[in-house]
Amino acid sequence: MMIRKLRTIGVLAAVALSAAACGSSAGAGSASASLPTTMDGLVKQAQSEGEVDWSAPKPQSQMQPAIDLFEKKYPGIKVKYTNTKAPDQASQLKVEEAAKKVSIDVANAGGLTVPPAQSLAETVNWTQYGVAQADAMFSNKLVYIWSAPKVWAYNTTKVKPADVPKTWDDLLNPRWAGGQIAADSRADFMTVWDLDPSMGQDKADAWAKKFAAQKPHYTTDTTSAESLIESGQVAVGTSLINLVLQAQKKGAPVALAPISPTNANESYLYVPKGAPHPAAAVLLTSFLSSDTAQAALSKTYNSRIPTTTDCSNQGQNAVLKAICSAGLKWEPTTAAGYTSLADFFPKAQTALGTNLG
Repeated sequence: MMIRKLRTIGVLAAVALSAAACGSSAGAGSASASLPTTMDGLVKQAQSEGEVDWSAPKPQSQMQPAIDLFEKKYPGIKVKYTNTKAPDQASQLKVEEAAKKVSIDVANAGGLTVPPAQSLAETVNWTQYGVAQADAMFSNKLVYIWSAPKVWAYNTTKVKPADVPKTWDDLLNPRWAGGQIAADSRADFMTVWDLDPSMGQDKADAWAKKFAAQKPHYTTDTTSAESLIESGQVAVGTSLINLVLQAQKKGAPVALAPISPTNANESYLYVPKGAPHPAAAVLLTSFLSSDTAQAALSKTYNSRIPTTTDCSNQGQNAVLKAICSAGLKWEPTTAAGYTSLADFFPKAQTALGTNLG
């Protein structure tokens, strides 16, 4: 209970930060104003800076293939990577920018940390450095780099093919009552209910109350729910597509349940105001947006997918292939959507019985 309470407080702190950050002061001035206007100039300045500090909520092993390619292409620039949860990172940057002592060059934003990130991020002319216009988002503040759609998964040794849930309402079947389903207590798995116009808060609350009556096994985060599915402690649970694919690669008895709709769960990178190595930061972000880096990231299931349902060009993208093969439909998160989620999650948690204040 204490761990769950602390995690809830952490999420709410990130929400509060979105308002507080709007009044924060810039770091050590405008990075975009001092950046070269050509790629050759950017590379030269980045190499003179010598390093770039990248922070994101992913194990370094998943980012290492892209890091290795970057360091090989741009010798003399060392990538220092730190695995940091997005809310913790946003809170850290708020303090550092106010003190004008920023330690992060490339930061990550996703979910509830997208609104505060827009106030913390430097504005960069990303297309000038090779980033596609479609991936330079929120007034050139953030760059779309990877996606990890929220999904439902099941243990193949505990669930017969005929019993696999195919819709949200299938999850209310009495066969899943009494702790047979694991669900993230933060209600992240319900994001699409706020994004899809055909669903919405009222329908979300009604569904969540019925789901809560099933006495699901609530977990503090999505990774914990996935672990319970893999071990067979539960039959069905909430997950992320990259966790499911990683489990399958290890031989775990886990499969994707074709429950739609879901959301793309986009993740972005940005350069904080006052970043100590701004040219190297822009260069790394631009590189991670490139086809070369995306191909490397796709091998660890962390590359981009279309932000809304589109299975016309799956290529070698394992994430896109998996969700398309399952027949999933997914919704993008708009700028307004990120803001409304701050109100949606506490209400959804209340309906689920997991809102601890």
